[in-house]
Amino acid sequence: MDHLHFMAQAQSTASGWQVLIMYVLLIAGMCFLLVVPQRKRQKEQQKMLDGLKSGDKVVTTSGIIGTIVNLKGSKFVLKIADDTKIEIFRSYIQAKLDKSEKAE
Repeated sequence: MDHLHFMAQAQSTASGWQVLIMYVLLIAGMCFLLVVPQRKRQKEQQKMLDGLKSGDKVVTTSGIIGTIVNLKGSKFVLKIADDTKIEIFRSYIQAKLDKSEKAE
């Protein structure tokens, strides 16, 4: 009887470890699937921001379209209309527009 009890306990422990390993692998896989694409997007965004210069047409996160006229450290001066310029932080630039793109 003691022999059967020992085998049942050993099997239960092995099964518990298998479940634990399965959960760890599942969590690691989910983190990998969520973190890697986000890092890729962040690197692409940073590369785009680092490449901006005067004369580039950009759109902000709030939807304002303008042309960069001046760089001031972590800020840009955008010309959004004739005689209208605003200062905006670099991090609020969402995308660079091609010269051929027009505001709709």
